[in-house]
Amino acid sequence: MAFLANTKVKLASLLAALLIFSTPFAYAGEGVFGWVYTLDIQPKGKWEFEQKVDRSVGQASGSYALDQFRSEIEYGLTDDIQIAAYVNMFNVHANRNYINPDFCPNVNPCTAGFGVPGSYNDTAQGYNSFGGVDGYSGEIIWRITNPLTSPVGVGIYFEPTIGKLQDSIEARLMLQSNFLDDKLILAGNLSFEAEKEHYTPGEDEIIRQSHTDILYGASYRFAPNWSGGLEGRLHNDFYGYHLDEHIQFANFIGPNVHYAAKDFWVTAAWRYQIHGVCMGAGTGDCNSVYDKVSDDHGRNQFIVRVGVPF
Repeated sequence: MAFLANTKVKLASLLAALLIFSTPFAYAGEGVFGWVYTLDIQPKGKWEFEQKVDRSVGQASGSYALDQFRSEIEYGLTDDIQIAAYVNMFNVHANRNYINPDFCPNVNPCTAGFGVPGSYNDTAQGYNSFGGVDGYSGEIIWRITNPLTSPVGVGIYFEPTIGKLQDSIEARLMLQSNFLDDKLILAGNLSFEAEKEHYTPGEDEIIRQSHTDILYGASYRFAPNWSGGLEGRLHNDFYGYHLDEHIQFANFIGPNVHYAAKDFWVTAAWRYQIHGVCMGAGTGDCNSVYDKVSDDHGRNQFIVRVGVPF
C-alpha cells in the first residue's frame, strides 16, 4: 500500500510538472515579430525591459556590417497607452564595400555606407568604429481598438530620436487582427520617418531625408510557448523631409521565431533584400551588377529581441 501511495504521489508530481512546462505563457507587451510592431502593449502600471540587437551585413563587395543595439524600458501609462525610453548604441565595419563608379570615382571598390565618414569614399581603407552610445529615443503607443475584442486592432505610434548618426521623428499606423483563438496574428505598420543624417559623425555636414515603409507579418503559435511566421518590408527613401525626391526602393522578406518562458520572452528574425532600386540623386547606393540598395542596408538583416517583464 505504501508503495502504491508513493507511486501515486510521484505520478501526480510528474503530471503537475508536465502541465507547468507545457502551459503556453503569454504576456502583454510580448513581441512576436522582429520589426513589425503589434498592439500587445503593457497594461497599466506594468514595466518591461527589452534589449534589441540588429545586424545588417553584406553589400556589393568586400565586407560591411552595421550593428545597432537598443535598450528599452516600457511602462503601461494606461491599459491602452504605453510609453518607453531607449538608449541606442552602434558599431560599424566597412571595407571596400562600394563598387558604383559614381560613388567611387578615384578608388574602386571604395569604403562607404551609413556611419562611415565621407572622407573614406576616396580611399581603399577599411573602417571600424564602435560608436558607443549613439543617442536616445522616446516612444508612445496609443491603442485605439484592441485586436482581442475588435475584428481589427488600430493604434498610433510616435518616436523621436536624438543621436550622433541621425536625429529623426517616426510615426506609424499600426493594424492587427487575431484569429484561431489568438494563435494566428496578422499585423501591419504604415510608417513615415523624417531624419537629419550626420553624413560625417561629429561634423556639420548633414543629409535631410524621409522614409515610408510598409511592414507586414504573420505569426502562428504552433506549439506551447512557440510561435513562428514570416514578415516583410517595402522600403522607400526620399531626399528632403517631405518626400521631395524618390531615391530608393527595397523589398525585404524573411522568417521569424518566438519563444515565451515564465519570466522572459525572446524573438529572432531574419529578412533578405530580394530586390533594390536606386534612382535620381541616389544612384550612388546601387550599381548595374548589384541589384540591392546599400547605404545602411545589406543583403541580410538579423534581429534578436529579449523581453523581461517586471
